[in-house]
Amino acid sequence: MITLSLLLLGACTRKPAQEGDFKVSDVHNPQTASGLSKKAAEKMPVITFETTQYDFGQVVQGERLSYAFKFKNTGKSNLIIYSSEATCGCTTSTPPKAPIRPGESGEITVTFDSKTQSGKVTKRILVAANTYPTENVLTITADVSAPNK
Repeated sequence: MITLSLLLLGACTRKPAQEGDFKVSDVHNPQTASGLSKKAAEKMPVITFETTQYDFGQVVQGERLSYAFKFKNTGKSNLIIYSSEATCGCTTSTPPKAPIRPGESGEITVTFDSKTQSGKVTKRILVAANTYPTENVLTITADVSAPNK
């Protein structure tokens, strides 16, 4: 029982950002700055998602599904996404590694593995970037049913 609990807890851990994904000098986190001026805020990158929620609908347990959350940098400086972390090990995400210039678009691909899930499920992906606020949340849902035998 204890082994199973530890195994399940290990499946829902966050992965740290990998070295080389970004340079520390690229990340300007306004949340840590005291009194961000209006002029400074106007120069920030802005991540604008087409949608922050996606419903896979009816899913047969064991299916592996992906969805690409599309976004655009509507700000005035390079957008750096330094992590996108899912709330559970059954969901992974792949953000772009290169900076997104102002006016350019990108996508974060989210993959959901339903093999250990059942019923109505909701998974959240926390996207951290050099924007204000620094975190955005993407959400996927699915209604997972047992396979027909």
